[in-house]
This record gives sequence, structure tokens and C-alpha cells, in this order.
Amino acid sequence: MHTVKDALGRWGRRVEEATRKAEDLAENTWQHLKTSPSLAEAAMGRIAQGTKVLAEGGYEKIFRQTFATVPEEQLGNSFACYLSTSAGPVMGVLYVSSAKLAYCSDSPLSFQIGTQTEWSYYKVVMPLHQLKAVNPSTSRLNSAEKYIQVVSIDGHEFWFMGFLNYEGAVTCLKEALQLHSSQS
Repeated sequence: MHTVKDALGRWGRRVEEATRKAEDLAENTWQHLKTSPSLAEAAMGRIAQGTKVLAEGGYEKIFRQTFATVPEEQLGNSFACYLSTSAGPVMGVLYVSSAKLAYCSDSPLSFQIGTQTEWSYYKVVMPLHQLKAVNPSTSRLNSAEKYIQVVSIDGHEFWFMGFLNYEGAVTCLKEALQLHSSQS
């Protein structure tokens, strides 16, 4: 009887943990879609990004094609999210490699040069040795709105939000900061 009780207790804890993870994923997905000015645009953007990842051969290949890398540089993880800009949130992917943090928008953004409209992907690259701080935060008005502030040693701030995997991103970015800090 004691063995059955222990087994049911372990199973109950596993179910509880799986339920919590499913709730977090659902909340993060909803928040990710809500961050965009258009819910439909955000959903289509995620589908397009997933299709691109499959067609290109994975996030590692996209990372290497999009950013200058050295052969020994390894991609640690990638996170679908938004970068806060003065023009509003920009949907894209944040990459964390053994050498840098890099962000690229999912689609090109338009900008004016004189009377002509140009298009370019929005990119941010920060070598890990330039990383000063990683500060997770939550909105006081809405606890579902979670942000990560990344600060460079020269004081530049980047605000990321709408993560599909917020806790994973926080852990990965803090580990990257800690790894670099211990090597310095």
C-alpha cells in the first residue's frame, strides 16, 4: 500500500508540473500574439517563421546566414519574441550563441531615404563581452506582460517582450551573462 501511495504521489507531482508548464505556454503564446498590433498578423508571422526554419534547415543555419560568425561559435538557443522600438514592438527571433546575443526581425521594415522607401531587416548584435546586465521584469498592471531588459557595458538598453518561452529565455540570458562574467 505504501508503494502505491508513493507512486501516486510522484505521478500527481508530475501531472501538476506538466499542467503548470502547459498553463505557462498557453499564457506566453497568448501574450506573444497580443503584443502585435494585429493578432492575425502575429499568428501568420509565427507560421511563416516556422516554415522558414523548416525550409532553411533549422535555427542554426538561419543564425549563421543572418549574422557574421566564426567556425567555433555555437548557437545555444533561440527565442521567438518582440524587440521594443520607438516605432512599436518588432516581431523576430533572439539568438544566444557562445559569442553574442543577436536579434533579427522576422520581416523587413520600411524606412525613408529622401523620397524613396527602403526595406531592411531590424538587427541587433551584442558580443557577450559587451553584456552588462539581464533584468527580467513583469508589468505591475498586468502580470502576464513580462519583459527582459538587456544592458550593454556602454549603457545601451534593449527591451525584449512577448516571449513564447519567457522562463527559458531568462535562464539562457542569465547563464550567458554569468558565463562571460566568470571568464572576464
